[in-house]
Parts: sequence; C-alpha cells; structure tokens
Amino acid sequence: MRTIKLGSSDLNVPVVSVGCMRINALEKQDAARFVQTALDEGANFFDHADIYGKGACEEIFAEAIGMSPSVREKIILQSKCGIRPGMFDFSREHILSSVDGILKRLNTDYLDVLLLHRPDALVEPEEVAAAFDELETSGKVRHFGVSNQHPRQIDLLKKYVKQPIVANQLQLSITNATMITSGFNVNMENDAAVNRDGGVLDYCRLHDITVQPWSPFQFGFFEGVFLDNAKFPELNAKIDDIAAKYSVSNTTVAMAWLLRHPAHMQPVTGTMNLQRLKDCCKASEIHLTREEWYGILLAAGNVLP
Repeated sequence: MRTIKLGSSDLNVPVVSVGCMRINALEKQDAARFVQTALDEGANFFDHADIYGKGACEEIFAEAIGMSPSVREKIILQSKCGIRPGMFDFSREHILSSVDGILKRLNTDYLDVLLLHRPDALVEPEEVAAAFDELETSGKVRHFGVSNQHPRQIDLLKKYVKQPIVANQLQLSITNATMITSGFNVNMENDAAVNRDGGVLDYCRLHDITVQPWSPFQFGFFEGVFLDNAKFPELNAKIDDIAAKYSVSNTTVAMAWLLRHPAHMQPVTGTMNLQRLKDCCKASEIHLTREEWYGILLAAGNVLP
C-alpha cells in the first residue's frame, strides 16, 4: 500500500483508511476476518468514532484484532468525538471523557489521531485547546484534526490550539464533488459557482491538512451508491470502460479517481465486504490519466464552463 504523510505530521499512513462504522453488523469471526484482510492489504489505518454503534464498534474492533502491545504498534488508530444525542459538544469535559471511553473500548493507551466530529455552534476554542494540551501531555492522543469543518472554523481553533490540525474528514465523491467543481466556476452566474465550503479543499492544501473523503461511493446524503446504479448510466459506462482497461473493478476506479487528485487525499472506506475492501486498496496502484479523471468528472453530470 502506498503511503503519504498525514498533514504536517511525521506520521506515514496508507492512502486508504479503513472505516469501521459498520463493523458491528458482522459476526465475531467475520469481524476478525475483515480486520485481517485490511492488514493483509497494507491498510493498517482504522477510522472510528465514539458514536459508531454507540461505542460497540470500537469494542468489536479491539476484540477482532486481538489488541495487545505487539498488535498496537503495527496499526494506526483514529477516532472522533463531539457528537451527543441532540447536540454537538466540544467542551473540555466532554472531549476528555470521550477519549477515556474510546481508549477503554479500543483497549489501548493512546490514539494516533483524534478528530472533532462535527462543528459545535457553542464551541469555546480555549476549552478545546485545554483538552488537546491535556491529551497530548498525558500521551493519550498524538495527533489532532477535525471533521466536516470549513476554513474559518479551523482558523478559529488554530487561534488557540497549538497542535497542528493534520486532517479534515469531509464528504466527497465523484457525484458529491462541489468542493472541486466550484473552483471551475469562479465569478460565473450559475449554480455550480456557489461556494458551499469556503474553499476548504484549497485551504487544506495550503495548510498541509490531509483531506479524508468519507462516503467515497455515495450520492446525496446517504441516498445510495452511484456504482452500478441505473440513475447514473453515463458515469457507470465511463467507469466500466476504464476499469476494463486496467483490469480492475469499478470500485477500484472510483477510489482511484479520488487518489488521483494532487491534494494527496486519504479516502475512508465504509464497506464490510472483503472483496470490495480489497478493490478499494487496489486503487493505490492505479494512476488515472488527466483525460480519464476529467472524463469521469464530466460523465457524472458536471459541466466545464
């Protein structure tokens, strides 16, 4: 598996992150097989959140991988906190208690990366800074990032937080690519020119923040996958043609489309299917041409001005 640096850190990570949001849907033996398959593919970066399965996903993962000191040193663990029932919470107290719960469920002494899950309208960045300082000093968290945040929200945190923000996890796929396509339509009088994220993609590139696309095969907000979907005939025809050229699956090509972007993104998988997981990892070996990348973009219904 090809690797990249995570943000401005010295942490080398595989270009594909293994999302564990649905691991609680697997039987015990299947969960163990899933984790081992990821490791066999060189995908040793596992993405969690304290709300996934109400914490059960982290517990199931720890058991599936047989967490021990020797196992722990071979993997990279990321988790997220900040979502509570009916609210978001970036208070110092909640961040610290959340991390303690995460560590207990994962059966580990530290997280490689902690992300703040969704922006808290009542955030007091001084409290976030205090929590991050305590977590870093105690050795419980080594690197910090955010999820679903636009540039000004990150700047507000950075005014108080001394640790580098190394990652920003954002929804991005071929069919949900406004953070890319709005850049084509600067000063244009059309809907595609609407800037919905404050230029977050270029911001992250300028500030050495790794973009981690979530739901890389979804269209809409969890409306379904675009692959093999009759709603997207032109897109699937284009992807299938390119897949045949490289003798890979359509899943591999769709993932390779994200990896082709020069931002050096780290997409997060969501599948629990072993073959699809392997297909996602295979994308590390595929480098689409400029013509192929733009061909896919246009086949998804995007228009160049």
